[in-house]
Amino acid sequence: MSSKALAQTQDKALQLNLATSIYGTFAEIGAGQETANWFFRASGAAGTVAKTISAYDMTVSDTLYGPVKRYVSEERLKGMLDYEFSQLINRLGPKRGKDTRFFAFCNTVKVKGYRDNGPWNG
Repeated sequence: MSSKALAQTQDKALQLNLATSIYGTFAEIGAGQETANWFFRASGAAGTVAKTISAYDMTVSDTLYGPVKRYVSEERLKGMLDYEFSQLINRLGPKRGKDTRFFAFCNTVKVKGYRDNGPWNG
């Protein structure tokens, strides 16, 4: 990624961090933590990030989001989105719901493992 593209990405994250009405959760399984990292690097993340979670362990993932046949799947992603968004609404809705646009950004990514040569997807 070029330095110009990096700067633009960081600027976009900062703009979102400074928007006081946007607040939410980043949740990932696999290699998606880099998305939330941009918001922390940009500064002001406390204004945007309520929670980040990385559930690598399959048992932890199943406990949070329910069991699934495949972890990199639409089924898992929908479970993550439903769970994380409902947590925001239940925990923060009464206090901030009137003035806040809540979001849940979730992803599940399969990357190259130590003994795995692919395929990788997300």
